[in-house]
Amino acid sequence: MRYQPVSVGLAQRLFSTKGWTGLAAALGVILVLVPLLNLLVPVSSPLHLSDYAVALAGKILCYAMVALAMDLIWGYTGILSLGHSLFFALGGYAFGMYLMRQIGHDGSYGSNLPDFMVFLDWKAYPWYWSFTDHFWYAAMLVIAVPALLALVFGYFAFRSRIKGVYFSIITQAMTYAFMLLFFRNETGFGGNNGFTDFKRIAGIPIATGEMRMALFILSGLALLGFLLLARAIVTSKFGRVLTAIRDAESRVMFCGYNPLRYKLAIWTFSAVICGIAGALYVPQVGIINPSEMSPANSIEIAIWVAVGGRGTLIGPLLGAGIVNGAKSWFTVAFPEYWLYFLGLLFVLVTLFLPQGVMGLLKKMRR
Repeated sequence: MRYQPVSVGLAQRLFSTKGWTGLAAALGVILVLVPLLNLLVPVSSPLHLSDYAVALAGKILCYAMVALAMDLIWGYTGILSLGHSLFFALGGYAFGMYLMRQIGHDGSYGSNLPDFMVFLDWKAYPWYWSFTDHFWYAAMLVIAVPALLALVFGYFAFRSRIKGVYFSIITQAMTYAFMLLFFRNETGFGGNNGFTDFKRIAGIPIATGEMRMALFILSGLALLGFLLLARAIVTSKFGRVLTAIRDAESRVMFCGYNPLRYKLAIWTFSAVICGIAGALYVPQVGIINPSEMSPANSIEIAIWVAVGGRGTLIGPLLGAGIVNGAKSWFTVAFPEYWLYFLGLLFVLVTLFLPQGVMGLLKKMRR
């Protein structure tokens, strides 16, 4: 049975009156309400928004960007990737290199090198760390590294017409291979511990309420920007070709289109979104290590999209918020049962909500 999107009009309504109203409300929350409750409302007030809540919200916004990227490639193109956590982690590592260079002599060993390099008795930075002390070069790496890997991998995979479960397995294997590579100390990425103990960005201390709020706002604006761009893509001729590839790729080829170009373009763009999300995620969480590349993380990304409703744009954002909000509560209240809850949630959604939360909302409106 072919997968049918929840509603063709869901993406189009982003530019309707209600859609613009919703976006304006989201912008108001990000730019006005959250900063007001966190920075201006006294801590003693019940309306005060704690620094922990701001950091958690910023982290979920980054996850929502990854879910949006997955929806473009899975919900609209029909390609289930289990490697998006790799692109997310690569973006985080690319910006993490800059953050490590910003520590300077404030590390435990008082050296210009990161602590893990001093511990391993390294005398200088590896060549691939060159220029990473410059912000704009690091920002370029955040985009270029995931994009280049996605472009090369996607070209050979799509040209070979690998699809379905075989493509999912290959992306999972690629993610696992990179995770094992980054676990090795000699690769120069901190090994098992990764990067941590960040001090500042562009000379501004990270451990301040103002910087934390700035990162939250940047994450929110990036999410809204990518949402609008994704809407423009899926409602364009390019987007209609993507959905045609999802439903009947052979017919698309018979009509004279080359699916390789379309799949490669949306695959690379999806990787770039993940890389930028990873770069915004790292300074807010304060650490990046190879566990972010775990294949289980990519499976969890797919669960976010399935819970929210794939092929809807808005649904995956809701799914990321619901799952990660529940995860934050469960890992505190019942830490040993979190994985069981996640598995149960996926099974229940598959059985009773095949179109996710957005499908349920559609039925309620009817």
